[in-house]
Amino acid sequence: MIFMSSATREGRSTVYNDITSKEKLAQVNKDNLQLEDDFLEYLASIDRSKGTIKQYKANLHVFWCWNLEFNNNKFFVKLTKRDISRFQNHTLNVWGWSPKRIRTVKATLSSLSNYIENILDDEYEGYKPIVNKIENPANKTVRKRSVFDLEDLQSLLDMLVEKKQYEKACMLSLAINSGRRKNELIHFKASYFTEDNIICDGAFYKTPEKMRTKGRGSMGKMLDVYVFKKPFQHYLNMWMNERKEKHIKSDWLFPQKVNSKFIDEPLKTSTMDSWAKSFSDMMGKNFYWHSLRAYFVTHLSKNGVPDNVIQDILGWESADMVNVYNDTTADFKFDKYFGAEGIKTVEAKSLKDIE
Repeated sequence: MIFMSSATREGRSTVYNDITSKEKLAQVNKDNLQLEDDFLEYLASIDRSKGTIKQYKANLHVFWCWNLEFNNNKFFVKLTKRDISRFQNHTLNVWGWSPKRIRTVKATLSSLSNYIENILDDEYEGYKPIVNKIENPANKTVRKRSVFDLEDLQSLLDMLVEKKQYEKACMLSLAINSGRRKNELIHFKASYFTEDNIICDGAFYKTPEKMRTKGRGSMGKMLDVYVFKKPFQHYLNMWMNERKEKHIKSDWLFPQKVNSKFIDEPLKTSTMDSWAKSFSDMMGKNFYWHSLRAYFVTHLSKNGVPDNVIQDILGWESADMVNVYNDTTADFKFDKYFGAEGIKTVEAKSLKDIE
């Protein structure tokens, strides 16, 4: 169930809506629910990830409930372009969705349409997809990203160390120095951080096995993952020492804790969310783990690392992704290369010099 509220903190504001419920879904057109089951089963058969299927299901539930309340509970195959246009107008002007959110749900509906056209053509002869016939609303920024600098993050690290919260400090430093997503951070192993796994003249730890990252398919994308060694080592040492004191045997760097005992399972992302809330309170600005991905990219860029190298470190298929996460301003770039004497000579840095 999605609740209607507007939660605003410095850095981000989010609108949630009371759209779906068990009671509403129980009234949804049975043909639509059967279509949903068949479609999701098909996605599983072509190895779409569990996360993707879960998101598609949630998006469909939102649409079914709108269709129930505002569109006479029509069978999906019978929808018209006017129906899709009305749905888009409702999401934009009644529910207050962002254009990005609208495009995401419409992409699910479009995929369902394509499934009907290509797979169920023997049942629905002549069916033509219509979702993409309706132009998307103009894109606009509705969220201001929390942008952190090194001073912000160092202050938070110092506070955590002062409180002797070494596990949190280690996790925070790992995120800062790897740029990995939340669900990837919890799957690092303690055995990754040995002398044998140090590369680039001491610049990086490189994981000895490929890690599963976000990507198409149930296995996602398997990548080599890199962590800047020098700035991370101090916090790693503190947490590894505490692990010894607590007799933690699990190879997960951050094992799950159940009834005050550490078990051989990785930390839950719900715990990460809880930590993020406490970090927000400590910093006085909104903290979320994904913001550190932008910090990592921006930090590399400011230190002169070329886009194609950043692309390789993060495992992106295109260097265009660098611009998505890079918060470096034009003024900073100009100041780096130009001064009173004209064009400056910029001294190249090696990766091991980046802190």
